[in-house]
Amino acid sequence: MALIHRTTMRPTKQELLAAWLPTRTWYAAGAEAPRPVKAGGFRLDDPEGEVGVEFMAVTDGEGPDAVAYHVPMTYRGKPLDGAEHALIGTSEHGVLGTRWIYDGAHDPVLVGQLYALLAGRAVPQQQSVSDAVDPTVAAALDTDHVFAGDAEPLEAVDGADHTDVRVRVPGAAGALALRLHRVLRAADGREPGDGALGRVTAEWTPAGDAAAVRGAYVTVHRA
Repeated sequence: MALIHRTTMRPTKQELLAAWLPTRTWYAAGAEAPRPVKAGGFRLDDPEGEVGVEFMAVTDGEGPDAVAYHVPMTYRGKPLDGAEHALIGTSEHGVLGTRWIYDGAHDPVLVGQLYALLAGRAVPQQQSVSDAVDPTVAAALDTDHVFAGDAEPLEAVDGADHTDVRVRVPGAAGALALRLHRVLRAADGREPGDGALGRVTAEWTPAGDAAAVRGAYVTVHRA
């Protein structure tokens, strides 16, 4: 169970993202420097209790030109070997000390728990409340692609508005692609013709709009 500490982080997540977002191929740069604002998301528990796992939505910009981004992140007490390219930054946590914050697409703990969520073996947690299930998050995967084993990450490849994380699951005939939708778009249910084998949908709040919207944070495809 992830314990949410009521404390400070310096620099904040938003400050780190303001510097990191422009380095991403899927970032739709605006006229001004990024000003990411937390807009929603959820968490998953690490079974070992060592790694924080968060799927964060942030908005950048104002009015109709504002964009909502999905940034899955992991928080570690020491560096993740071989993941220097995925480091968003470090921050001083008021309780836990130095935290290494990574783009979760490249962290095997987040990838493994994401597949567990899709397979019905992990429970989404509220973003800012300890030990509280988030009933607004929905996850489903076609039964033909639900296996008892853990997903092994193979590679993560950025696209124009997404990141595909190829995984191998014991028992599966081939690899799967867990598509992290980096640019969030409001849409309920299965989108016609997207060929998705499964999806995770959740809410976020658009910039300047008090009403939450819903869409796919993740879809699953044949690799």
